[in-house]
Amino acid sequence: MKPRTSLLALLALASTAFAEDKNLFNGKDLTGWSGLDFWSVQDGAIVGQTTKEHPTKGNTFLVYKDEVADFELTFKYRITDVNGKSDGFGNSGVQYRSKLVDAKGFVVAGYQGDFECGKTYSGILYEEKGRGILAKRGEKVVVKEGAAANKPKIEVTGEVGKSAEIQAKIKPADWNEYRIVAQGGHLQHFINGVQTIDVTDETAVGAKKGILALQLHAGAPMKVEFKDLVLKETK
Repeated sequence: MKPRTSLLALLALASTAFAEDKNLFNGKDLTGWSGLDFWSVQDGAIVGQTTKEHPTKGNTFLVYKDEVADFELTFKYRITDVNGKSDGFGNSGVQYRSKLVDAKGFVVAGYQGDFECGKTYSGILYEEKGRGILAKRGEKVVVKEGAAANKPKIEVTGEVGKSAEIQAKIKPADWNEYRIVAQGGHLQHFINGVQTIDVTDETAVGAKKGILALQLHAGAPMKVEFKDLVLKETK
């Protein structure tokens, strides 16, 4: 007769699988984060902003002090263009399992949970300064080794939803909730509870650990805000 696992034992196992929730932002200042002077705290949110008078020549990032491996990250974001609207330029995202490639300019390379003012890229998986778009919105993808490290073979094996239907759930120029789940080579993004991509990265270059960072994109003036950043590391 096989021994039965008690309920208490199962609960104990569950409790060891997840660390306690960790708030990455104290709502008051940028303690734990580093970046250029584009970043500030306003009304309880982290704000990244460029203007005509103070542009960024390249993408720059606000970098968190600790690395992460397997995790769930939730946060709220709001993004607007120079006129405070949602139909112009404005692109941002959260880097994860990434690396700092230019400490002076706070330039980061790696996986990104993308979002924008527009209606195409929010929720995709992009690899900054790497392999580019690994999954378009709505796609279920397996990333395999290709002809070169920066040219993987991307197999679309299914879908998690229709891109237009996902976009319809995103609130323009308002707060939206983003969730990123990374477990081994399995990566998932969600916006407002709706799954946007499902990726299995089978390649050798697919990062399993690295930094978190918030993106401020080069280009026309824009403003992006983040709050309620909560990390749950998993094992």
